[in-house]
Amino acid sequence: MKINFYKIKGIVQSSFIHLLLMTVAFSCLFPLFWMVRSALMSQETIFVDKSLIPSQLNLHNFYLAWTQGNFGVYCLNSLIYTTSVVAGIVVISSLAAYSFSRLQFPGKNLFFFMFLAAMMIPLPGSFVPLFVLMNKLGLVNTRIGYILCMINVGLSLSIFLLKTFFDKMPSDLEDAARIDGCSKLGIWRHVALPLARPAIAVIVIFNSLNVWNEYILATLLLNDQSLMPLQRGLMVFQGVHSVDYPLLMAGLTITALPIILVYLFMQKHIIKGLSSGALVG
Repeated sequence: MKINFYKIKGIVQSSFIHLLLMTVAFSCLFPLFWMVRSALMSQETIFVDKSLIPSQLNLHNFYLAWTQGNFGVYCLNSLIYTTSVVAGIVVISSLAAYSFSRLQFPGKNLFFFMFLAAMMIPLPGSFVPLFVLMNKLGLVNTRIGYILCMINVGLSLSIFLLKTFFDKMPSDLEDAARIDGCSKLGIWRHVALPLARPAIAVIVIFNSLNVWNEYILATLLLNDQSLMPLQRGLMVFQGVHSVDYPLLMAGLTITALPIILVYLFMQKHIIKGLSSGALVG
């Protein structure tokens, strides 16, 4: 009887957990489904057709959003910003993390703790000095100014993750590289970076999501529509088409779809990078 009781208890607990997880997943996915559903409807049927799947699919909304809504330019800008920022963060944070982990220089711990302290400062708290600095440098309403600001936003966490990884990297690999004639920069390039691929994958995913979804800094620094990323351009689009709900939902779908696909494709690397940590070799 005890065996049956424990089996029944395990089945009930497992069923409850799965039901809870399915409920949470449904509550997260249903708004996305409703967004796509609304984007495929017309202004005349969106408040009339109550079915889950529209009887008539209207793909013209996506064409109008892409052309008249300027989403082609916004997507290109977001792609440029995301690629540039992520590449800059990976290079700078990996160099800094390797230096903090493997090199000895005065003030190393102080500088590292300063990077960690920067993670505790909320982004709105730096708006005034950041805007003043960018304005004095003449980088307001420029691509390079926005890219530099976004690189700065992602550096602290990236340096922390990579330093933790490099701290547990076997020193024998570095010794072998030195015997082969590698310099410190060569060891970083040929030994540290290849072994840190799981951590770099996490950094790439997190910062890609952050840059793609960023809105506040873009609002502060970018006023020219030809320079706006997707999230900033979406707000401009919403102001113009606030009552055309199918067209607005089409714009939201275009904005959300690329990063959803990237996340679904790369999600296994998040758990792998965070859990494997420094299981190198």
